[in-house]
Amino acid sequence: MPTDVEFALRMLVAALLSGIVGLERERGDRAAGLRTHALVGLGACLVMLVSAFGFQDWHFSQGALDPSRIAAQVVSGIGFLGAGVIIFQRDREVVRGLTTAASVWVVAAIGLAVGGGMYITATIGTGITLLILAGLKPLERSVARRRTSTANTRLGLELDAAVLPVRDVVASVQQLGLQVR
Repeated sequence: MPTDVEFALRMLVAALLSGIVGLERERGDRAAGLRTHALVGLGACLVMLVSAFGFQDWHFSQGALDPSRIAAQVVSGIGFLGAGVIIFQRDREVVRGLTTAASVWVVAAIGLAVGGGMYITATIGTGITLLILAGLKPLERSVARRRTSTANTRLGLELDAAVLPVRDVVASVQQLGLQVR
């Protein structure tokens, strides 16, 4: 069993790695930032430590203890926290907060990994997370610009030619700079 110093180190590393991800979200003024991410990572680490080492003094007559059972509940539990940062804005018809919710879920996994003693895996996971959050942002913006600048919308109209001649409608639409087929 790891020493108390090792437990403390694991908790500090989990909070640090998760906090780094939180700093990136904080920089973008997101709903969940440095403190939230650090707390989620620390909490997940603590759950893993308790799962793996907290019940070793207990004797079970029905077989071995499965430490993954408690830690597995972090995955579903963190979904409730992530759901709290997801917002649908009706006026713009856009969903916001999905990336922040995903980053909260990822730092929970980072905390579980550190709690399990997987420092290298957690550090690499943190690096990949930062690469995705910060490094892919320019690419995402570029794709979004192209998508909106070349968006096609199909509009079907039924016109009564006696009331409004088709050529007048086509001419008006073309004056707006829109293409008519």
